[in-house]
Amino acid sequence: MDADTEIALARPSDALALAEMSRDLIEVGLGWSWKPSRILAMMEHSESVVLMARTRLEIAGFAIMEFHEEHAHLNLLAVKPHQQRKGVGKALLEWLAVSARLAGIARIELEVRTDNDEAINFYQSIDFRRDKVLKGYYQSKRDALRMVHHLMTPEMAAQRP
Repeated sequence: MDADTEIALARPSDALALAEMSRDLIEVGLGWSWKPSRILAMMEHSESVVLMARTRLEIAGFAIMEFHEEHAHLNLLAVKPHQQRKGVGKALLEWLAVSARLAGIARIELEVRTDNDEAINFYQSIDFRRDKVLKGYYQSKRDALRMVHHLMTPEMAAQRP
C-alpha cells in the first residue's frame, strides 16, 4: 500500500461514496441494497466497524465487518479497480483481523460470489479457506462461497472463558 494511503474509520459524510462503491463494484447485477442509510446504520451500530482506505485524492477502498460473540462477519470489501493489487484490501483486512483478535474473536467469515475467481483467489492468498457453497444466497439469484479465516486454533477457542 502506498505511504500516502491511510486506514481510518469512515465518517458519516463518507456513506454516500461507500454505498456507491458497493453498488458499482460489489452489487452489480443484484440491485442496490447497501444504500447510504444502511452504511450509516452500520457506522452507528456498536458491534460493527466501517473502515476505509483514503489517499489524498480519493477513497481507495472500504470494508464493513460485524463482530459477534465467537466470529466476525465481513459484510463488504471493495477496492477501486485502479487501486487493486497495491495492498489496500489486505491492509483493511489486517486492521480488522487485529481488532477481532483483540476482541477474542475466533474466526472471520465472509461470502463471495462463486463466479468471482479474482476475489476468491485474493481471500485464499490471505489464509481464508473455502467452507461451503450457499445456493441462491444473493437475492436468490447468485450462489455464494462461504470462506473462513481462523484467528485462533479450535483448541484456543475452546479454552476461552
